[in-house]
Amino acid sequence: MKKYLASKPLYLALRVILGGLFIYAGYLKLADVGAFAQAIDGYGLVTWSTAKLLSKTLPVLEILAGLGLILDTKGALGTIVALLLGFMILIGYAIYMGLDVDCGCFGPSDSVAGDSSGLWQTLYRDIAMLVACMCIYWQRMAGSFVPRRLISLNFLKRSE
Repeated sequence: MKKYLASKPLYLALRVILGGLFIYAGYLKLADVGAFAQAIDGYGLVTWSTAKLLSKTLPVLEILAGLGLILDTKGALGTIVALLLGFMILIGYAIYMGLDVDCGCFGPSDSVAGDSSGLWQTLYRDIAMLVACMCIYWQRMAGSFVPRRLISLNFLKRSE
């Protein structure tokens, strides 16, 4: 069983699925940055100008992290974990405060957005993605998979 869980095909499948979800979510947010800015503003934690800035930069970060995970580059999985933890904190805050907000997770057409049960579904979805991240970390250790460096600094070394 351990051999299957640490197999290269499963490692690739988890990376592609999780990376693809982040690329898709980022794309949907970029397709309607105004609606995403309103979703961010609904939490009441940042100014409108900050919400507009976040609505343009956060989706780009999600897309880049998703591509990085698919290509298995260093730092991409850590970025996705950090994003997920941040999203989970925000969703937890919205649930705790009783906010009726659109999470903005998969753009304005997200079917689980806007009510308390939808926020709980979103939290469970994020937990599932975090578990997938932990599986990828475990696979890296058990299967000795080493992510690639995005930029090689070998040109800085002088040949003697």
